[in-house]
Amino acid sequence: MPANVKATDSKGFDLEQLPGLIRRRHLYFLIPLFLGWLAVWGSSWILPARYESTTLILIEQPTMPKDYVLPNVNEDLTARLESITQQILSRTRLLRIIEELNLYPKDRSRLSPDEIVDRMRKDIEIELVKDPDKRVGAFRIHYSAHDPSTAQQVTSKLTNLFINENLEVRQQQSEGTTKFLTDQLETARQSLEAQEEKIREFKGQHIAELPSQQASNLQILSGLQSQLQTENTALNTAKQQRVYLESLLREYRTLHGATGSAEGAPMDSLTIDQELDKLKMQLADLSSRYEDGYPELRKLKNQIAAMEKMRDQRSADSKTKNSSSQTETNATAAADDSADVKNAPQLLQLQSQLQANQAEIRNREQMIADLNSRINDYQARLNQEPVREQQLADLTRGYDQSKTAYDDLQKKKGQSAMATSMELLQQGERFRILDPPSWPIKPSFPDRLKFCFIGLAVGWALGLAVAVAFEKTDDRVYSEEDLKDLLPVAVLSEIPVINAVATERAEQKKTWLGWAMAVVIFGVILAGSVISYLVG
Repeated sequence: MPANVKATDSKGFDLEQLPGLIRRRHLYFLIPLFLGWLAVWGSSWILPARYESTTLILIEQPTMPKDYVLPNVNEDLTARLESITQQILSRTRLLRIIEELNLYPKDRSRLSPDEIVDRMRKDIEIELVKDPDKRVGAFRIHYSAHDPSTAQQVTSKLTNLFINENLEVRQQQSEGTTKFLTDQLETARQSLEAQEEKIREFKGQHIAELPSQQASNLQILSGLQSQLQTENTALNTAKQQRVYLESLLREYRTLHGATGSAEGAPMDSLTIDQELDKLKMQLADLSSRYEDGYPELRKLKNQIAAMEKMRDQRSADSKTKNSSSQTETNATAAADDSADVKNAPQLLQLQSQLQANQAEIRNREQMIADLNSRINDYQARLNQEPVREQQLADLTRGYDQSKTAYDDLQKKKGQSAMATSMELLQQGERFRILDPPSWPIKPSFPDRLKFCFIGLAVGWALGLAVAVAFEKTDDRVYSEEDLKDLLPVAVLSEIPVINAVATERAEQKKTWLGWAMAVVIFGVILAGSVISYLVG
């Protein structure tokens, strides 16, 4: 018989043998099919049911346009939502929720807090809802529990935590940004004040050497140089006058101290005329440059008047000397005495003019020395201006940088303060409940209809496996083809099958029983599917 089996196996399976296989093995197929389906489907009614509550939260954009108020919080919504999720699913938060709602009462006695927290995290699911542009516009929160009320309560609790945490996180970030900018602005203000103080001290120390004083220094220097030139001219004039007064005084003293010989008189008159010509030339020169009230003009006019008076006096003295010889000596003596008396005021006047002239020369020399000192001072200032300009440029550059940074921080701080006010007034981005936490009517697990189809697939596979196994292990011959293959010679004739009435009845009874069992089994499976759909 093993050889027969090998022959059948080598021939392979023929579809024509399928009706005979079904007729012989239908019970071996139907019973495992039903038992497999019943085991899987029945487990869906034994496993504890879990109910899932879901809520949809919409992410509302700020009501204030960004053109008016720029947000000062993290604009990466996905990252911020991930951060909020991590905070809410932290061990502390979840343990607080477990204690408040008395979750997992049976497991808390045998599991550690960390295991309970891990289990709750598995029961929570956060689902992001994205628009066609792959931007997050909403998200869902799912929580499953054995009780519908518990599932809804936990989902509601998690929803409130997400909404409040988002507001708190945005407010904290906004206030933190504003505080940071305020601190930076204070630091920038101190730096700016320090730069201003440096510039103020520098300008105070070098106020006359700054580039802004260049035009004024040049103007003052030009005026001092003009004044110096005028003083030099006046000094030269005063020195010439001093020479003249000294010579005139010597002439007076020589004239009135000598014997009065007649040969010298014409010579003295010539000298006086020459001096008068010089003085008149100086008067003409000064009159062309200065007005009548100029002091030098007045002095020259007084000198010319004195010289003319002296010249007239000399002429009168010459006429007196031409008288008689007797009376000449007496007259000359009397005239000399009278001249000494008369000329004493003129001599004193010349001495006084000479002293005034010397004092004027000293004053002008002192003025010239002062002017030279001031000119040197202003020239030194002008020479130092390029150095001070570079130093001031360095200080100003640092000040400009500090001023720019301060203005930028002040602008950002103002914008951040407005954004913080917007967040405190809850006008920024916020979470709004679009669908409140649902009350689950049907359990999310187990899905009994799905278990029904899974059980049908499992039973079908199990029935085929059992039927094929029994067919493979049966060594009986059921067809003429198999029998012919086993015979060593060819078949010459066939004897028809002669069935007894009892045998035919038994076969019919077996066939009807098989059909009846098939109808019952598939009816039960169909009824279970309907029940699973309606109840599950």
